[in-house]
Amino acid sequence: MSHHAVRYVTKSAAAAAGSIGAAAATAASAVAAAAVAASVVLSPVPDAASRMDGVHADLQRAVQLNQITAEQAASFEAKLAGRILGDA
Repeated sequence: MSHHAVRYVTKSAAAAAGSIGAAAATAASAVAAAAVAASVVLSPVPDAASRMDGVHADLQRAVQLNQITAEQAASFEAKLAGRILGDA
C-alpha cells in the first residue's frame, strides 16, 4: 500500500469514527431530553398556594433585575392569583 493510500485510509477511519461519535452524542442528548420531558409530564401538579409562591418569587426576581416594575409585578400577580386560586 502506498503512503497516500495509508493516509487516505487513516483519514477515512478517523472521519467515520467522528461521525459515529457525533451520532452517539446526538442520540444521548435526545434520550436526555426525553427523560426530562417525561419527568415534567409525570411529576405531580403543585397545589395553588405553591404555584402562587413560585409566581411571587419569579416576579420579585424580575423586579430585582429591572425587567419589570414593582407595580407591573403586583398587577400581573393579582391577575394570575385570580386564575390560579379561582380554579382551586
